[in-house]
Amino acid sequence: MAAGPQARICLGAITGAQGVRGAVRIKSFTARPEDVAAYGPVEDESGTRRFVLRLVGRAKGVVLAKIAGIEDRDAAEALKGIRLYVARSALPPAEEEEYYHADLLGLEAVLADGTVLGRVRAVHDFGAGDSLEVERRRGPAIMVPFTKAAVPVVDIAGGRLVVDPPDGLLDEATVRGS
Repeated sequence: MAAGPQARICLGAITGAQGVRGAVRIKSFTARPEDVAAYGPVEDESGTRRFVLRLVGRAKGVVLAKIAGIEDRDAAEALKGIRLYVARSALPPAEEEEYYHADLLGLEAVLADGTVLGRVRAVHDFGAGDSLEVERRRGPAIMVPFTKAAVPVVDIAGGRLVVDPPDGLLDEATVRGS
């Protein structure tokens, strides 16, 4: 996967139906969950289906929305699993030292001495802040806390980031297995 700015950004995913009148539950990937509907119509991953969202509420971990043309539970349930994208140009630019997750995916992860650890495969938030999942050439993936201390350099244009691993994150076998 190539690093760098993506043409579209995934804002969320439909997790299922809510009620009997066609509302859907959306897991939002935006900093403010309600912003999943703030940037205009969204599209599915292929770009062939377009959805106009109208937020109608919140529930634990999701926002609730009505989608134009979806009027019953069966139609809403059929949308389960669809990821919702918007053109990157519709989003505000990231602030200094802030990054869209899509920009981090595929970046090469290296140590300060240039030793290659692998590539960023995913960005996760398990509740204590973002972590980067780095897929290594050999061996299991490693999870790196996405903090300034653990990742002091992010070079989107250069396609890489520098990892200064916290004590215990890497051992000799991990570095040799890269």
